[in-house]
Amino acid sequence: MSTVLHHYTANISLFCNDNLDNVEAIMHAKAKGSWRDLLGKMFCQHLDTGGKRLRARLALTSAAALGQTRENAVEWAAAVELMHNATLIHDDMQDGDRLRRGQQTTWVRYGRPQAINAGDLGLMLPFLLISDIETSNDIRWLLSKLLAEHAVSTVRGQSHEMELLPNRDFSRKSYMQCVKGKTGAFFSLPVQGSALLAGLSNKEAIQLGERFVNLGILYQLQDDVLDLYGQKGREEAGSDLREGKVSALVVQHLLRKPEDRFWLVSLLNEKRESTKPEDVEKAIHKFKDSGALNACLDEIKHLAKIVTTDKFLAKYPLLQKIAQEFVQIALQPIDKLL
Repeated sequence: MSTVLHHYTANISLFCNDNLDNVEAIMHAKAKGSWRDLLGKMFCQHLDTGGKRLRARLALTSAAALGQTRENAVEWAAAVELMHNATLIHDDMQDGDRLRRGQQTTWVRYGRPQAINAGDLGLMLPFLLISDIETSNDIRWLLSKLLAEHAVSTVRGQSHEMELLPNRDFSRKSYMQCVKGKTGAFFSLPVQGSALLAGLSNKEAIQLGERFVNLGILYQLQDDVLDLYGQKGREEAGSDLREGKVSALVVQHLLRKPEDRFWLVSLLNEKRESTKPEDVEKAIHKFKDSGALNACLDEIKHLAKIVTTDKFLAKYPLLQKIAQEFVQIALQPIDKLL
């Protein structure tokens, strides 16, 4: 690890934009393909709505932290971002979100059938990118397997989340299981793959990837909080409530106020377009008064401490620095609440 430290440069930072343009170019080129058809145009329009590209940044920066160049991880970063964005197209449709980052979502622009096709395309393209990575066939196989495993975890987490409300399952255990699969997997994936490209053993790569699952959970918790107490670039506050999502705030509130179960279930079951702003405002105040908001914020801070003080991660100081930066980025939108 001392060699990596000796070659430390400013590009070992999530705030570094080096090679992100290459990632964007590769994603657009793969989406367009040789056909230059409507489907490629749809996916590229979705990519053009922007985003922090955190998963690509994690892939590029992890590679640099482990002694590789950022250039060596460009295709891997693009593969991870393509798959993540494919799930967003499907998520928007399932959740009924009409806007993403202030722009119309893919299903609103082109209809549900074509949006399904666009999302499916994005799920397949990453596997084509693996063949473009300059590495051994054994590593390419492990990367392909890794993509498939994390895609499975993500879709299982999404499916489980959609069953929470119908099953009246408001347990913290079930919520965490959903988040670990749906969100945690995509923060473990880029790090684990970059570790393989850097020459670490599969066992070491898995161990490092596991440390970043908690960052995914932290990110989802802050996203749940942001939905009611911040700005997510959606149409209006309370999008999670309107779509009937069992968020961390819902879980924590019912732990403290089980007598509110009927009211909250009725609100979550209400049709999105029928949910009144005053009902959302009532939930905002109730979650704060019950201590649910503070409980979520405390859990976020606890997860941040776990990750940034992890003993195994401390063996890789530059990766630990990346984890600390990630926490900084994730917490910035809710900084005033903290």
